[in-house]
Amino acid sequence: MKETTLVILAAGLGSRFGGNKQISHVGPHDEILMEYSIHDAIAAGFTQIVFILKAEMVDLIKSTIGARLEGRVQVDYAVQDDSTLPAWYTRPADRVKPFGTVHAVLCAKDVIRGPFATVNADDYYGREAFFIMHDLLLKLNDQSEASMVPYILGNTMSENGGVTRGVCTLVDGKLAGVCETGEIHYGANREILSEKGELPFDAMVSMNMWGFHKDLLSDMNEYFESFLHNIPEGNIKAECLLPIMVGEFLEAGKLTVEAKYSPDKWFGITYAADRELVMEKLKELHDAGVYPEKLF
Repeated sequence: MKETTLVILAAGLGSRFGGNKQISHVGPHDEILMEYSIHDAIAAGFTQIVFILKAEMVDLIKSTIGARLEGRVQVDYAVQDDSTLPAWYTRPADRVKPFGTVHAVLCAKDVIRGPFATVNADDYYGREAFFIMHDLLLKLNDQSEASMVPYILGNTMSENGGVTRGVCTLVDGKLAGVCETGEIHYGANREILSEKGELPFDAMVSMNMWGFHKDLLSDMNEYFESFLHNIPEGNIKAECLLPIMVGEFLEAGKLTVEAKYSPDKWFGITYAADRELVMEKLKELHDAGVYPEKLF
């Protein structure tokens, strides 16, 4: 069996949520939201789970989710911290924010075993997305090929504030471009507005469900070092983000990305007020038999 890895991006600060939203209990038996992604990934055939965490979260995740996964799947842990920054770079003293999702993935480069998919810890993707992605990963031949599972924008909105999405252009099943777009929110008449104007309900967007060949990690490392070299002086919030990297690799002809969208309705915890709705939706899925009474 070919090894396939799910990388869970769980080191974000959760500033809008007001705490460690990645470890908020939302399931009917106190499940954490990322456990649903893990459950669905195992069902789809993923053989390894890699958590990317803040250092202070590692023991907690090991003793809770990690303990429940023993004997079910290979589990590894990586910490997003300054130890993986290049020796020539010095973090500004007043910078608190992590360096983004590209850096997060690179923090796990020594434990990733095979072609890998990335997901956000605070998002619910739906079962089908993991089966779609697993099949796409098995088709990757080398680092010039990647994959993604985009979502319909209207299925990814928060009722409680603006969100940021990578708005995608798809041509014949391939990603042709991605534009990172912020402040996406509902208008007075439920139209979808953003910092770049109105967007259609059925626009395709990235939810950070990307699939990459393991050999792309070396190119990602070069990209991240270039990002660090080019951070404007005084900018302490710049992040190196996967959708932007993919878009630039596309433009440079370094990458082709097969895209197969998921019809599932996404939901997640961006704001504290999202938590109650997420709990209700998860209970409905358990009651409907989509998930067993207890996940693990």
